[in-house]
Amino acid sequence: MDIGINKQDVSSAVDAGCETRTLSLVAPMTGVLVDLGDCPDPVFAFKMAGDGVAIDPVGDLVVAPCDATITVLPGTHHALTLKTDTGVEVLIHIGLDTGVLRGNGFEALAKQGERVQQGQPLVRVDREVVAAKATSLQSVMLITSGEAFSAINAGVELVAGETPVITLGVTTKQGDSENPAISASASGDASAELVVRNPHGLHARPISNLIKIIRGFRSDVILKNLTTGKEGKANSLTGLLSLELGLGVPVQVIVNGPDADVALAAIVQGFENGLGEKLVEIPVETVVATVAADVVSTEDCDIDDNEPPLLGLVSLDDNTLSGVRAAPGLAIGQLVYQRRELPEFPELAASAHDEFQALDIAIQAANAALESLVASVAADGMASHAEVFAAHQQLLEDPSIREQAEQLIDQGKSAAFAWHAGYQAEATALKTLDNPLLAARAADVEDIGLRVLRLLLNIEEEAACLPENAILVMDDLTPSEVIMLDRSRVAGICTLKGGATSHAAILCGSMGIPYLVSVSEDICRHASGTPAILDAVKAQIRLNPSEEDLARSENKRKFAAEHREAALALAHQPAITNDGHRVEVVANIGSADDAVKAVEMGAEGVGLLRSEFLYMERTEEPSVAEQARVYEQILNIMGHERPVIVRTMDVGGDKPLAYLPLPQEENPFLGERGVRIGINRPAILRKQVRAILRAAGAGHVRIMFPMISSLNEIQVVKKLVHEEQARLGIEKVELGIMIEVPSAALMADLLAKEVDFFSIGTNDLTQYTLAVDRGHPKLTAMVDGLHPAVLRLIDMTVKAAEREGKWVGVCGGLASDLEAVPVLVGLGIHELSASVPIIPEVKARVRGLNRYECSQLAEAALEQSSAEAVRKLVRLA
Repeated sequence: MDIGINKQDVSSAVDAGCETRTLSLVAPMTGVLVDLGDCPDPVFAFKMAGDGVAIDPVGDLVVAPCDATITVLPGTHHALTLKTDTGVEVLIHIGLDTGVLRGNGFEALAKQGERVQQGQPLVRVDREVVAAKATSLQSVMLITSGEAFSAINAGVELVAGETPVITLGVTTKQGDSENPAISASASGDASAELVVRNPHGLHARPISNLIKIIRGFRSDVILKNLTTGKEGKANSLTGLLSLELGLGVPVQVIVNGPDADVALAAIVQGFENGLGEKLVEIPVETVVATVAADVVSTEDCDIDDNEPPLLGLVSLDDNTLSGVRAAPGLAIGQLVYQRRELPEFPELAASAHDEFQALDIAIQAANAALESLVASVAADGMASHAEVFAAHQQLLEDPSIREQAEQLIDQGKSAAFAWHAGYQAEATALKTLDNPLLAARAADVEDIGLRVLRLLLNIEEEAACLPENAILVMDDLTPSEVIMLDRSRVAGICTLKGGATSHAAILCGSMGIPYLVSVSEDICRHASGTPAILDAVKAQIRLNPSEEDLARSENKRKFAAEHREAALALAHQPAITNDGHRVEVVANIGSADDAVKAVEMGAEGVGLLRSEFLYMERTEEPSVAEQARVYEQILNIMGHERPVIVRTMDVGGDKPLAYLPLPQEENPFLGERGVRIGINRPAILRKQVRAILRAAGAGHVRIMFPMISSLNEIQVVKKLVHEEQARLGIEKVELGIMIEVPSAALMADLLAKEVDFFSIGTNDLTQYTLAVDRGHPKLTAMVDGLHPAVLRLIDMTVKAAEREGKWVGVCGGLASDLEAVPVLVGLGIHELSASVPIIPEVKARVRGLNRYECSQLAEAALEQSSAEAVRKLVRLA
């Protein structure tokens, strides 16, 4: 690589009273120099994050390549940014895909904000730990501030802190201060501070439009997130995505160059026009506060950083590996490794015109295939899942991937090579974000990317030929791959990556395919064909099981299948214990299609209609008339004899709305979500209540409010309901609240006076009681609703309700947990609202119980020390 310094620029600088000096960067690591274009990560190879060099390291130390100040050192310690006195910014990224290690294998030897000298140790790397988890140890050193430079040839052996690697010509005005506190980027020719008002923040589409504006000017543009202090060049899609410029985030635009004023005006105008999107209004108080960047510090000590956890999912033997349950079930079979193997394709092409045409044809064909897939999935009775592939069509229309591919085609690359690089870069950028929802969408980007790539390569997309009882082991799983599975041969799936709430996980759950995610890579040490038992309920996979293990699991599965058939035969019979106590078993649903299935499965009503399905995946709020039509349709399906509880819109937290401006929150699950949105924006709640009341004549409707945490909250929403009842002349409708925060359980005696019923949301109640995010990949096993602390809150709630003559249901995951049913019955729960497929088995479980014995079991459960102890108690009962 040889990027020379422009002599004319140097001459101009001298004429302007400036001084040009040479800056040399030495090797930050010992190893062998590699051309950046040969880096296996397309984000670096195609210089989307900046130009520079790559290094195949052999040592364990990263040192300063020059005298500079550490401006960014994240807590993961896998990368850092340095800034010289003259404003040159240098990014050192250690290894590829190392951000996901969350600091494991990296030890910081310096602090953010520290002034360091050339050769000073900055980070120590545990090569064994990092190599076992990362894609590669290959590291990069990039010039992210855009200066031209020259570099030595690839293949040279480097010594950390000694071997010169990059030479730059840097220009400064004579007499300028060299105080490192003066930021070259922050003192640009023009700058402005703005607030992001795009509903989903600056994601791929608005960023792509911003880049289009910037390309029309000669000046350099930098965007800085004023909340985190992170900044990046505005011509890099992935660089700007990594800034996480969400709704309400204040951002500084810094422009340096000959047409800075004009460029800044165009950029500001672009922001004000929404960069291709409709903007939302943000009250001043919701703008994210500016905070100083975290300062990372370390202390030297003699403690082993790799000491295993004292508690948690630790395998007791080499043949038992833990994971996170994504879809329940038990599978017995053999490991089958399935990799996304693609044939080699040429990097270069002779005709850019032909490659552009091929890409156009492939994208059009992919869109047509997705349309067909949406129709076929809906025809199979999975209309709600068809929305996944409708969303893929929208992703396919996003210009970001295509524009990256077109740039590479212009440079002489083939359509296949360019498209592959573009979607991989986009997916990689999403995976590295701290936002788990955005990171989970990386699988969807890879899905559409593979779909188009297969068309470019003329590869038929068909189900792989698999042996019987295959337990697939994959790196990750896309929704399309789930749909293409041969369900007669696939017994279960486990992936090394992926999320328990991904679209693929939801599809597997609806198809009855046991699925584990975040399984240890140790599984790859076992050969294809290795016998295995995948128990997704226990969140573990047992390899090389004994004959006794296999027989026990086979009997368990056989018994479960027979029990399922027997339960289905009696699905429409009531759930009455053997001593005559009736428990109402109802359904959790999220659509009219779910309502039809609920009736088929014997549901005696709807204990939870998740009304937010009306609000999601759209750009504007549904009208009162539209909502009323949907509620009326569901009430007609259920009939007057089956009550339907409509939970008012429960968004916020992990469920944002494009048209609802919510501030970016550090702890969104503790912020503005659930009923708090309706209280703060009563017009939204009033429209929904009016729609429910308009539809009330079609059946037996009840209204329930989520996330109630205090008495005054239920009092104000009750007043709103009464106002709408009076307006429409509607008689009294039963009102209830969800008990899903500890304060509601603790105040149940007062709240019971205000409502007709309680419904306990055990998912949230558990996570708030135990202070554990139920979606956390490492802590998921701790989130068990049978924890005695949760059971005590349930017991307190039931007793408070009984004193006021009110009934209590459970609509959280615990109602679908067959082990939990006897405990809930013993605690006095009147209604169990379960997921639709398991309703017959919940009813059958109730029929096999004795209420007195359940009450004795519940009393004993309250005295246990852990959820594991409660489950053991239930199994012995």
